[in-house]
Amino acid sequence: MTQPVPVLDAKKVNMQFGGLRALADFDLTLLPGELVGMIGPNGAGKTTAFNAITGVYPPSSGDVMLCGERVNGQRPHQICMKGIARTFQNIRLFKQLSAIDNVRVACHHGHKAGFAASLLRTAAFLSDEERITKRAQEFLEVMGLSHRRDSLARNLPYGEQRRLEIARALATGPKLLCLDEPAAGMNASEKVALLELIRKIRDLFSLAILVIEHDMRVVMGVSERLIVLDHGVTISRGTPEQVRKDPKVIEAYLGDSYLEEKHIQVPVGGA
Repeated sequence: MTQPVPVLDAKKVNMQFGGLRALADFDLTLLPGELVGMIGPNGAGKTTAFNAITGVYPPSSGDVMLCGERVNGQRPHQICMKGIARTFQNIRLFKQLSAIDNVRVACHHGHKAGFAASLLRTAAFLSDEERITKRAQEFLEVMGLSHRRDSLARNLPYGEQRRLEIARALATGPKLLCLDEPAAGMNASEKVALLELIRKIRDLFSLAILVIEHDMRVVMGVSERLIVLDHGVTISRGTPEQVRKDPKVIEAYLGDSYLEEKHIQVPVGGA
């Protein structure tokens, strides 16, 4: 059976800021439909890895391949149009726009009518607008936000703002969706709902999804495998079960209290 082409293949990616090496020889491969979590303490390099993948910062060295095409060095909007979308730790919605207009903005790459047609509001332009509005509405429905269609983004509850940001990312038509702490600021019931929603998105759109998350219950509950960073270095990778028993991960991130809570016995000298 032929191995599918990886959606993402990051190879030996380094990120240097002056004398600080924020990311060291970072490797990560995601196949179509995979759901992978990235964890680590504050300052571990997780968001730096996202920024390298999405073009916010060009890697100092190494390659970021999207479906076999090298994309590092391209602008963030170019990489987005090729198929990598992301959300942010701090919500970045257009707060003065309605929910549906936030999503419509992300559909602009689907516009077929040119500037003149837009200016003259031709039949082709109006048809285009109707199609994009319908598509935006579909993404709101997927995220459970259709009832908020005309609400200003700034007036939505925090959890719904998070979901609106994901809807906007989905509207770009990604092959890879990068979620940066999607459960941040959510209460327990919202986090449970988010777990189901992330799985639903993966299955519905056949996406590869990469998740940064500090809530261990969320990330271990949703991820099929994990990668763990500490000071820019990958210290562990594997299934959630393998990672949470890794002594290096416990020392760097989970802590002894996690061991006691989960009644995990770590072999002397490591796993």
